[in-house]
Amino acid sequence: MKPLDVITIGRSSVDLYGAQVGGRLEDMGSFNKYIGGSPTNIACGAARLGLKAGLITRVGDEHMGRFIREQLIREGVDVGGVVTDPERLTALVLLGIRDEGSFPLIFYRENCADMALCENDIEQDYIASARAVVVTGTHLSNPNTEAAVLKALDFARNSGAKTALDIDYRPNLWGVASHGEGESRYVASREVTEKLQSTLHVFELIVGTEEEFHIAGGTTDTVAALKAVRAVSAATLVCKRGAKGAVAFDRDVPDNLDDGVSGEGFPIEVFNVLGAGDGFFAGLLKGWLDGKDWSTALKYANACGAFAVSRHGCTPAYPSLEELEFFLERGVRQADLRNDPALEQIHWSTNRHRNHGEDWPDYRIFAFDHRMQLEDMTGYTLERGGAFKELCLKAAVEVQAGRKGYGILCDNRIGRRALHAASGSGLWIGRPCERPGSRPLTLEPELGSDYGALGEWAREDVVKVLCFCHPNDDAAIRADQEATVKRLFDASRRNNLEFLLEIIPSKVAAVDDTTTATLIQQFYDIGVFPDWWKLEPMKTATAWANAISAIERNDRHTRGIVVLGLDAPEAELAASFQVAAGFALVKGFAIGRTIFGDVARAWMKSEIEDDAAVAEMANRYRRLCATWDEARTAAREKAA
Repeated sequence: MKPLDVITIGRSSVDLYGAQVGGRLEDMGSFNKYIGGSPTNIACGAARLGLKAGLITRVGDEHMGRFIREQLIREGVDVGGVVTDPERLTALVLLGIRDEGSFPLIFYRENCADMALCENDIEQDYIASARAVVVTGTHLSNPNTEAAVLKALDFARNSGAKTALDIDYRPNLWGVASHGEGESRYVASREVTEKLQSTLHVFELIVGTEEEFHIAGGTTDTVAALKAVRAVSAATLVCKRGAKGAVAFDRDVPDNLDDGVSGEGFPIEVFNVLGAGDGFFAGLLKGWLDGKDWSTALKYANACGAFAVSRHGCTPAYPSLEELEFFLERGVRQADLRNDPALEQIHWSTNRHRNHGEDWPDYRIFAFDHRMQLEDMTGYTLERGGAFKELCLKAAVEVQAGRKGYGILCDNRIGRRALHAASGSGLWIGRPCERPGSRPLTLEPELGSDYGALGEWAREDVVKVLCFCHPNDDAAIRADQEATVKRLFDASRRNNLEFLLEIIPSKVAAVDDTTTATLIQQFYDIGVFPDWWKLEPMKTATAWANAISAIERNDRHTRGIVVLGLDAPEAELAASFQVAAGFALVKGFAIGRTIFGDVARAWMKSEIEDDAAVAEMANRYRRLCATWDEARTAAREKAA
């Protein structure tokens, strides 16, 4: 068994996608940032479908190059073949969606890193680690990159790996169209045709649109072009035909394209064709490498292409394997897939970790997002409050010590400097939205009346909102609070931010073993699917079991639950941990005042120095982490 299923070779870029739809690229006012480049997209799409994928390319030694590398890792793509180029910048592409037939784009690729790929970047052992190698046509357009590709293909054949070509014809990248013609998909060129035909014989699979086979075959008659390719290659030829689906020819090419092998197609709205071919290829690889017949492989490919054309962006649009399976079983419910609620929930929840980091088995979160409690302390000023939260962050980082599974909750009003400093630290970061103590729930004014300020948040920040609610709430207050939570949840999703919902019923009325479970169901009933739940410690296993059952029957992909502290003493928290840690969905704790409360009161009155405050909070935080870990270990041993 080889460690990798497929290695792709070639372009990698940062795609800056115009966020506005229906206008000229000249009029775009904001852009979403994604990774891009055909082989990069294919590798990510394959990884989402469960294939073990790797990529060979070059990126710059700068922010965009690091973004590509980090995002590839999040996507599960092996980066053993990604070379950092100290002399060249990462390629950029600006793209827009004008209408269903017009998608303007500009390639910024002058002397870029990925086009500096050379023979020295190709390692025989790395190529031999894969079952298949996929190259794209652009890297045959330059002598150095062509030499690298041919070397990789030679190693692939020697190691018994399958070989595939995505023709991926971009005329301006071959120098036969101008910079302003990035959208162009076909310009006739005898030189390009000859270059492609000189290598077609080394592939077992060749994939392209009709226009791409036109350039490979040297004629705009599609059947004649396919026959010209067949004359120099025994590969299976897969011709993509847009709305007509795709056909495969593993032997002679017939006179009628409809006589080829086809797969099930899907009638969906075309929103964005950019990257659709790469999604198609990822689905095709899944079928091909899993040993499926061509009809099944093409069905996978068509479905993945359908997802791509219905969503914004390239890689972000591609499905997870579970999403693909759900779609194939259920079928098309509405043509604009991006607006299908059930499908979008699966898409978000099964791909979420690729954008926001991995799932950890345990989360130990130091919560110092408190505002009202600090403001009520003797000696508090906004400046001193901010300074204290920086000390809290120092304590958190000291305990974290570069390890995974640690986090903070920090606000932007008092703790802005600490919040910004935490970015990129490896800590999980949650950020509150509610006005402290409000009931009915109201949000911090900094969010704006339309919650538009969420667009300014760092993408690693988790939107956190605390709602004091109870099943016995009267209809008016329940409707008011649920409407606020739903609007905030929807705004979070629009901005690709994870959402944490904290509910505290015990501050409203008496609770029993069903209270929290009832509230959880009420929020799912209005279409709120939190990535995280933050729940107060429940005293009985039955109460926990009821709450978890309510979550799992509605959303088995939730990240999990963290337990809040309510300023409880450490001994009381230890007892609650022993109950909660027995449930796998409870991932850890998010506790604050037990750690910082006494320290903050003393520090605000200048009774202790900064270093002593940090040390004391770090000790308390460390003890809570150890208490949780002991409870979790004991629960696992008991279960075993």
